[in-house]
Amino acid sequence: MHPRGGFGRRLGMGRLLAFLPLLLAGVLPARATPLADALAAEARLDSRAALAGFLAAAQAAPNDAFILQKIARQYSDLVVDQTTDEDRRRYAAAALAYAERAVALEPGNAVNVLSLAVARGKLATYSDTREKVRLSRQIRADAERALALAPDYAWAHHVLGRWHYEVAELGATARLWVRLFYGGLPPASRTEAVVHLERATQLEPDELNHWLDLGFAYAAAGDATRARAAWAHGLAMPPRARHDAPAQQRARAALAKLP
Repeated sequence: MHPRGGFGRRLGMGRLLAFLPLLLAGVLPARATPLADALAAEARLDSRAALAGFLAAAQAAPNDAFILQKIARQYSDLVVDQTTDEDRRRYAAAALAYAERAVALEPGNAVNVLSLAVARGKLATYSDTREKVRLSRQIRADAERALALAPDYAWAHHVLGRWHYEVAELGATARLWVRLFYGGLPPASRTEAVVHLERATQLEPDELNHWLDLGFAYAAAGDATRARAAWAHGLAMPPRARHDAPAQQRARAALAKLP
C-alpha cells in the first residue's frame, strides 16, 4: 500500500495540467517525455516502467520533490515483487531514501511526509526487532505530522489507524519485552484505530483499502458485526490499484475466521 488519496491526486493533476497547453495546441512532441511516460505507466499500474521513467526524469530535475516522491512510491510498490528478503529490504530502503529527499525539499507536503511512514513500514517487515521498534515509533510520528499538515488527508488517517490497531494487538508479554529491551512503544488505542479509519472511509468512501482496514480495527475492538460489514463492503468493490487484490485476500481470510 502507498498513499494515493485525493490530496495526492490533486498534486499529480497539477503536474499533468502542465501538458495541457501542448495537447490543445497539437504540438506535443511525437515522443513523450520521461515524466509523461512514467505517469502513464503508473496509471496502468506498471510500477517497473514507472520507476524507470521517474528515474530518467530525475536525471533532468534532481531536486524535483514531486518526482522524488513518485520514485519512492514505485520502489515501495515493487518490494513485494522481489524474490529475496535482501532485495525486498533494498527496495524498501531505496523508497525511504527517496522519500527523505522529497521531504527535505518540501517538508510541508503531507504526501511526502506520509511516504516516509509507508516506506518505514515496508522496511520494518525485513528488519530485526530493535529496528522494527524504532521504525514503528517513527511511523506514528510521520502519520501525525502528515495529519497536522493536512487534517483531511484520508491516507494519513488510514496509516495512523492501522498503526493503532496493530500495536494495540501486541500481547502484554510482547509489550513488556519491547519496553524492557527496546524502550517501548507509544500508547496504542483500538478506539483511536476505529476513529481514524472511519474518518478515512468518510473522506474517500470509494477506496476499498479504507474499508478493509476499518474491518480489522473493528475486529481488534471486538466488534465482529461491524468488522464483517466493513470487510463485506470492501470486498464488494472492484480492485483498482496494484495492491488491492492482496488486501482483499487478507480481509477474506480474516472474515472466514469470524465466528
